Amino acid sequence: MKFPRSSGILLHPTSLPSPYGIGDLGPQAYAFVDFLTGAHQHIWQVLPLGPTGYGDSPYQSFSAFAGNPMLISPEKLVKHGYLKPSEIRIAESFPDDTVDFGRVIPLKQNLLRKAFERFKPADDFASFRELNQYWLEDYVRFLALKKANGGKAWPEWTTSIADPEEMSIQRFWQYEFFRQWDELKRYCEMRRIRVMGDMPIYVAHDSADVWSHPEMFDLDAKGRAAMVSGVPPDYFSATGQLWGNPVYRWDHIADSGYAWWIERFRAVFQTMDMVRLDHFRGFEAYWQVPGTEITAINGEWIKGPGARLFEAVRSALGELPIVAENLGVITPEVEAIRHQFGFPGMSVLQFAFGTDPQAPSFRPHNYPREVVAYTGTHDNDTTVGWWNSTAAADSTRSAADISHEREIALAYLNADGSEINWTFIRTLFASVADTAIVPLQDVLGLGNEARMNLPGSTKHNWAWRFRAADLTPTIRDRLKQLTTLFDR
Repeated sequence: MKFPRSSGILLHPTSLPSPYGIGDLGPQAYAFVDFLTGAHQHIWQVLPLGPTGYGDSPYQSFSAFAGNPMLISPEKLVKHGYLKPSEIRIAESFPDDTVDFGRVIPLKQNLLRKAFERFKPADDFASFRELNQYWLEDYVRFLALKKANGGKAWPEWTTSIADPEEMSIQRFWQYEFFRQWDELKRYCEMRRIRVMGDMPIYVAHDSADVWSHPEMFDLDAKGRAAMVSGVPPDYFSATGQLWGNPVYRWDHIADSGYAWWIERFRAVFQTMDMVRLDHFRGFEAYWQVPGTEITAINGEWIKGPGARLFEAVRSALGELPIVAENLGVITPEVEAIRHQFGFPGMSVLQFAFGTDPQAPSFRPHNYPREVVAYTGTHDNDTTVGWWNSTAAADSTRSAADISHEREIALAYLNADGSEINWTFIRTLFASVADTAIVPLQDVLGLGNEARMNLPGSTKHNWAWRFRAADLTPTIRDRLKQLTTLFDR
């Protein structure tokens, strides 16, 4: 699919300012869209919007279809008549630069449960239920049962009796999430801003998806994951990465005509203009490891569905506005599938100057036009953090490697290292890449204190937030100037 020449910002909604301790779909989301408009940006990329579970990671969701109730705006609950202004005034104060999930979740849930007390279903609620009938009832029953079983993972449940009121509450939360999201999405459309979503290839084991469709996953007789996902040992990790998600039984999924995947793509395209498809290489072949292993070393490559999956989805839904995350060790077979369907790949400028054999492919003079180019992604350090890192702070690179990397970068960029974030942005915008995406942290010139995620770790991730005052007219106009200069 051909993407028009444009640029945009990567920012997850949880990172927006808000007095409730976590960004949401309320006033500051609209203010951010206004900033994008003023800076002449045309893409807002977000991370997965599902309800988060383990580690508060958007990539470990209780559902591949549902929305995260923590993103529901209290101010909009007042606007829609569910709460009074006095009921959303909170005495508690939260840090304005990070999300304290442990404090935020109970506060938001209390507000959302109070809002439910005034909810009276109308015609649009019936329409919402019908539109989402494929997944909604399984999801609300799953969460009601999870609560009835003390929050345990579903293979450990001892009761199968779900509280009908709890199911009704969860239905309302989903209805309100998608109503607020649709309103924000329409606001983006009016300002010619496309929203790029993110679809993880795998789903969490403790999710409504695995619980309601166990036949699709490689599970043992007790519902535990027999084989789990990951990637093998490589240049960066001697033991690989053990993600722990159950792998798919692609043979069974193929027998159904890939029905679950078609519905999953249908749902994401109803809420997004385009989607980044995470770990694209796993659709051609994936690394599976026995569920009893503690590292990813003892795994094997297994062939995935390949082009057959995307042929089925395209046949059902038409043209697919997909960006393929093709980072890492990518085989010719993976690239053949990507080219067959015209999915743009990705390139990350931070990877362009190291000693890895792939580094030259990340340099802008080697970009194809049909690529989505990033300064860095949610898994990278910020550009300033990357530039200022030392061997002591980054055990994957020696001091000599860092020195060499900097020398190459300065020579290539014709720069002195000052304002390295703006040097990266200018280089990216000037490239032939059809699409250029910059994390907001790099626009703001923040260091590694603003990093969103450190792969392989479980602490301090997904929590960064910016302050409303950070989006200054000076930054907006500087971004606008570069965007205009390079025809984006």
